[in-house]
Amino acid sequence: MAGPPGRGGIMEGSPSSRDLTDVSRCLVTGSRPSQSAADVAGLLFSGVRGLVPRPPSESGDLTCISLTLVDRITSDLTSRSLSPALTPYCGDILTGLFQDMDLMSQLIHQFQAEDQIISHLAAKTASTCVFYQLHQSGTISPVWQQKCVQAFHSSTPGPELDACLWSLTEVLKRLLKGAHRDVVGTLLAALDSSLSALCSKFLPEDRKEGTVERLADVTSSSSRRRGTTLCLLLDLLEVLTASSLICGAGVCLRSQRMTHIHSSALLTAVSCSSQYFVKKRALLLLKRAVLQKAGEDWALGEDPPPTGLRHEHFRSDANMLARSVLTAVAADWLRSVQVKSASFFGGTRQVRGEEAPKPDCVMLRAVSLLLLKSMELCVQTAGATGVDGASEVSGCLQSLWVFLRRCSIQLTEDTHRCCWLSLLFGDQDDDMMEAAKALFSIFLHHRLCSGLDDVAVLEAACSSGCNPHCHFLLLLQSVSFDHSILLDFLISTETCFLEYFVRYLKYLRADWTGFTAACGRSGSSDWRLSLQQSHTASGGGDRLEVTWKGEQDGAEVSSRVQPAGVTVRLAAGCHLVEYDSSDQSDPENMEVSLEEPGPSVREKSRFSALDVKQEIVGQKQCESSDSEPNSTLERRQEEGPSLPSGRAACETLARAVLCMSELREVVTRLQTKKLFPYNPSSLLKLLAQVENCA
Repeated sequence: MAGPPGRGGIMEGSPSSRDLTDVSRCLVTGSRPSQSAADVAGLLFSGVRGLVPRPPSESGDLTCISLTLVDRITSDLTSRSLSPALTPYCGDILTGLFQDMDLMSQLIHQFQAEDQIISHLAAKTASTCVFYQLHQSGTISPVWQQKCVQAFHSSTPGPELDACLWSLTEVLKRLLKGAHRDVVGTLLAALDSSLSALCSKFLPEDRKEGTVERLADVTSSSSRRRGTTLCLLLDLLEVLTASSLICGAGVCLRSQRMTHIHSSALLTAVSCSSQYFVKKRALLLLKRAVLQKAGEDWALGEDPPPTGLRHEHFRSDANMLARSVLTAVAADWLRSVQVKSASFFGGTRQVRGEEAPKPDCVMLRAVSLLLLKSMELCVQTAGATGVDGASEVSGCLQSLWVFLRRCSIQLTEDTHRCCWLSLLFGDQDDDMMEAAKALFSIFLHHRLCSGLDDVAVLEAACSSGCNPHCHFLLLLQSVSFDHSILLDFLISTETCFLEYFVRYLKYLRADWTGFTAACGRSGSSDWRLSLQQSHTASGGGDRLEVTWKGEQDGAEVSSRVQPAGVTVRLAAGCHLVEYDSSDQSDPENMEVSLEEPGPSVREKSRFSALDVKQEIVGQKQCESSDSEPNSTLERRQEEGPSLPSGRAACETLARAVLCMSELREVVTRLQTKKLFPYNPSSLLKLLAQVENCA
């Protein structure tokens, strides 16, 4: 049977087809093919061009095999993972392909293939070859670079533009992970104007009439390819943003600032795109940009440089992004943000019976963090300039609560608003700490500008959901007052817990009365309801529930381990620091048992110390209550059943104090043995001062 026109019409089993298959088998198994390096190079080149004779049933399979083999050989040579016998042989193959046959031009030609698999494999192979040539000669392929410039300037959605976007993204990732920062600057300088033109086409900066229509046209449902192209552009924007953090002051190009410059258009894309995956991708890009965590999924080991080394536009760009967000919220942007039901493997989970649909918590958290961090930047800028931005921030915060209540039926008006932080971020430690830190900054700014006394400030903070005492107490409850989990947070670099914790302890030592009030509030009905609903509100994530009862005046103590990462650590019975390795530790106090609902060994061994601490704190609390003015006591009594008994408040306070006391003791022990990763002297001093407050 004859093949398609131009394919040679060779029958299956022809020498050319069989030879290429043999080469593939040999290279995959690590053995040397019988053909010479020049012959193998010729076969691979013909395969990439689609000229290897094959029957119709094989379609583009041999082209894909050829591309895959070139990619594998190039990757193995770059990583030096080949055997000594194969290394010179494969090097000769690539020499023939690149120098004698101009393989890169053929790879780029395949970018425009209608077969998406071939187009993608060509882009993948070209990226690998670009990186290999960089290692060999220290230069970027001019043919590949020129094709990217042409595609970006034309800005025509299609396979070629998609392949160029993906290829550039991949090359930049490899350069950044390989610490080739000087090459990054050279490459981006050559592409800067073309990338600017591309972003202006897909993400128009202006707010003139027709901007929304242009964005809607770019991501119209009639052309899913346009949505795919935009998502590839968003991936590239994240890499460009990450490069500005990783390269620091060494490189400062407009293309690296595109996410911030086009932030208004990205917000419009979130609200106006007809495709949900585009909305979500744009929102996640903005979230990572405002958190300064662009590239966190792939930039392993590449920590952003210190603030002093960042480029000259860093602060102005951050303020530009924050201002764009607050302006959009003031223009009712949140009303147009769509949040679908939570997705699972295989699609959206079916709702059974009267079960409420679970919202997409990834979207909810992204929106919340974007707003909270933008508000934090706003108040920091306002504080530096002496401007009071409290009213604007307060309005934005209220808009956020309305949005969350609209999108999640578990968050009702009866729910204490400070609990929303724990409900929304309970299974994402890093996001929860970022949100808590942002809300703390917002609270401190409001406290400074309001002119209210401490009691009124805290009451207003609770109504706005930003009382730092409530947030810290909820954090302690979510980890069952387990000091070892707080120690994990202190040591881990995955969250900003250390920064948050130190700032909060400084405030706590100055406002102990506010913390004791929060402990009393923890027994209120709206607080308890929130904790009971935390599993449902989280969007269906599985978490371990730990319940134990202590015989303390008949009181039942119940706690839930909410963060998913924390749950894993508890279930495994291990921590970042193995306390049993210290001869000063008590092994039986380190044991964690979650096999039954009763108290664990840890909790049983703690009861005696807890009882003693409760008596001490309880006595102080009662003495404080006896000395309060009658008007204050009457006001508290008028609040009625919403407040728990004084005994329950003392119990919560005692557990919190004991947790921090145990944390101080274990950090001191580790510091003594020189096992702590940094100098904790300031932290230990703060913890000791807090203990004295009790």
